[in-house]
Order: sequence, then C-alpha cells, then structure tokens
Amino acid sequence: MRTHTERERKYELPPDAKLPSLAELATTVGPRDDKLEAFYYDTLNLRLIRAGITLRKRTGGKDAGWHLKIPKGTDTREELHFPLGDANTPPDELTALLVGYTRGVPLVPVARIVTHRASWQLVDEAGTELAELTDDDVHAENLNSSTKDHWREVEVELAEEADEALLDRAERALRDAGLRRAEYGSKLARVLGPTAGRGSRGHSAGDHLVAYLAGQVEDLLRYDLLARRDTPDAVHRMRVATRRLRAALRAYRRLFEPERVDRIRAELKWLGDRLGLYRDLEVMEEDLTEAVARLPEELVLGPVHARLTRHFSPARADAQRAVVRTLRTKRYSALLDQLERLVTSPPLSGRAGRKASKELPGHVRRAYRRTARKAAALDGSDERLHDVRKAAKRVRYAAEVAVPAVGKQADKTRKHARRVTKVLGDQHDSVVVRPLVRELAGQAHLAGENGFTFGLLHEQERVRGEAAEAEFAGAWRKLAKKKGRRWLK
Repeated sequence: MRTHTERERKYELPPDAKLPSLAELATTVGPRDDKLEAFYYDTLNLRLIRAGITLRKRTGGKDAGWHLKIPKGTDTREELHFPLGDANTPPDELTALLVGYTRGVPLVPVARIVTHRASWQLVDEAGTELAELTDDDVHAENLNSSTKDHWREVEVELAEEADEALLDRAERALRDAGLRRAEYGSKLARVLGPTAGRGSRGHSAGDHLVAYLAGQVEDLLRYDLLARRDTPDAVHRMRVATRRLRAALRAYRRLFEPERVDRIRAELKWLGDRLGLYRDLEVMEEDLTEAVARLPEELVLGPVHARLTRHFSPARADAQRAVVRTLRTKRYSALLDQLERLVTSPPLSGRAGRKASKELPGHVRRAYRRTARKAAALDGSDERLHDVRKAAKRVRYAAEVAVPAVGKQADKTRKHARRVTKVLGDQHDSVVVRPLVRELAGQAHLAGENGFTFGLLHEQERVRGEAAEAEFAGAWRKLAKKKGRRWLK
C-alpha cells in the first residue's frame, strides 16, 4: 500500500469554454490524454461519503488501482493506493480500515464515473514538477438511482514538495479568467448529491448539544481509521473525543433520558481505559526523549537513548496491538451503533427544547460547582489534584458546548478551564513518569551502566511537577473569578 498527500482545488468550466493558461506561473509540459473509469464503493446509506471519504477502483491513467481518500484539512486529503488486482471487491486491507464506519455492512458500487482527461505538468526552470493541471470531461452515473450527469471541471493538484502558495496563485489566475471554485469537493459528492454533512444548528439547547456530540462522534470515527494505521497522535485524538462525549453527556445529563445516556457513558469509559495505556506510553516516551535531547551532551552518560528505545518500542507495539484488538471487538462496534443512534435519534428530555442561551449556562454552573468543591477539598495529595483536573475537564467541555449559543463569555470560561486542565495535566504526567525513570535507572545500574542521567531526569520531573502544582493556584483563580462566571445564571 502506498500513501500520497493530495492537495488540490477544483473549478467549474463551461463545456465550450477555453482552458485558461497558467504559463505565467510555470512552464507547462503536455498535454497527456487519458480515459479514466472509476467505480466508487460505499454502504447503501453512504456512510463514507457523508464523512468525506471516498473509495474507488480506477482503471486507465498513470495511477490505476484502488484509492482510499481521507480528508486531512482544507484542500488536502490523504490518498492510499492499493494494486488493482482482479477482484471487483475492495481489498481486505482497505475495508479493515473502514470498519468504524461500515461496522461490517458490505461496500457496494454506488457510482460510475468516466473521465476524459487532458493533463499538463507545471515545472520550474530546473524541470522539477510543481503541480498538475487537468481539464476533465466527466460523465457520471449514480448507480442507486440510475441518474446521470455530465460536466467539465479543472483541477490544480500540487506536487508532493510544492509550496502551498502556488495553489493561491493558480486560483487568482483562474478566477481572473472567469472560473469559480467547484461547489463540490469531489466528483463523487456531485454525483450523489447533498448527502454529506449535517443540517444547520437550531436554537434549542438540545440542538446545540446534539450538534456538539455529532461532531465528537465524527472525530472519533476519523481517528479510529487513523489509529488502525498506527498514525501518530491518532489514539490520543480518539481518547479526547471519547472524553468530550463522556463529559458532555454527564454535564448535560438532564437534557436526556438518563438511563440511555448512562449506559453510553459507561461504555465510553471502557473505551477510554482501553486507549489509555497506549496514550500514556506515547506521552512518557515523548517527554523523556525531549528531556534527554535538551541536556548538554556531557550530562548524557551511558546508552540512555538505547535504553529508552528498548523499553518503549516493544511496549508501544504491544499497546498498539491491544488498541486494534479493541477496535475489532463487538463491544466497540455496538458502542458506535449506540453513538450513531444518539445523534440521529437523540433521547432528549422536555427541557432540551428550551432556548440554548438560557438553558446551557445552568449546566456549566453545576459542573463548575462540582469542581470548586473538589478544589476546596485539596489536601496536597496527587490523587486529589487529579480529581480536580478531571472535574475541570467537564467544565471545559460543558462550556465548549455553550460557546456557539453564548459567545465570548462561555469561551473565556472554556479557556480558563483548559488552562487548569493543562497545568494539572503536566503535574499528573510528572507523577506518572517518575516511577518509570526510577525503574530505568535501576535497570541501567544492574546492567553496569551509569545511572546519573536517569537521576537527573527524575529530579527534572520532580521540579516540573512542583512548578505545575504552584502554577495551578493562579490558573484556578482565573477560572473562579466571579466576574467571569456571571453568565452562569
């Protein structure tokens, strides 16, 4: 399987219009003419395209094969290539990545698109490719409805190492020639119609809450796919989405039928715990590796880097396998089904129909008061500080739900709560990593190595933890200010 980052923009062009020249931007080489035929695969209810994902089998051209395209940001998608083969069903390697979306539902052809393409390479003075300009005459058929469409479009796709600014320069030239950006981000989206995305947010508390939850479910699924590929930070982002879902369901529990959401919260906790080991290892390895890199060379005594690698590499590999096993369980699949029903048929209570700007602040207030009680009960123990951190996260995410309805005041509370969780997160990370550093120091000693550097790292972590704990006081005062909490009526 090969991967490629696709950075492109599409433009609409009338059938009989002349293609504008981009010769002022670069030397053009071409054209090359190709006939491309692609069958696009999805579930019958189009779960992939709703998430902005496309899976196709393409023949013709220079990149024939199976292509899975995953959104990465504006104008950018990650494209996975797999050899064409003889089968008319997607390769197991690709379908395995999509289980979070499909949950075992078969992938079937939903569209056929035939493109007559003329393409030009844009190169610099040294002959290095900068971008590709394509003029596509497109004939498409929706295989579910048998409806057909025909249009013409222009694409500008950057080469792998090209400067992003070239897209903007090309756009100015094309707009000056009368072209406009295509309404749809992909040919498939145009063929299938307005299937992707959710409707506009309503004004009720329930509308705002469900929109927030739907966004977190989307994030969970997006990073599920990446976690199955062991993409850096994907497990962390999955865990963050899980936390946000749990926190919002707890803080706004009164807006739901409690029994339904309590079961989901319990399953989200199970998932968060299963993802936690990998994330903890990821954080500890990153912290210690960076700490060693910051030390002067004369203070790194012995094979410190090698010992860190010997500890973390197999541990992370085991944890990654455990994550993938979790994502393959029926229990996880059932949780995704529950979350889908939660946002498509939410079990809302009567008070969820109240105006969001009036209803949501009270729920944030309750989350804050819970946190304040825990802060008042601090006794210097790491456990109590960790409890405050978890409660402050609930305030942060509850305020996050309210931001679209309330505005700047809610956002300030969110930021102050985020600062509290960040500071206490640093303190907690320090507490967790110190026993490991002692363990590694002991292993180094038994192996006849110099343990000085590990002792130094342990002391640095102790100082980091104390500094974070001292910083907590100021962060908490900002969150606790009455002026900043006036909106919590």
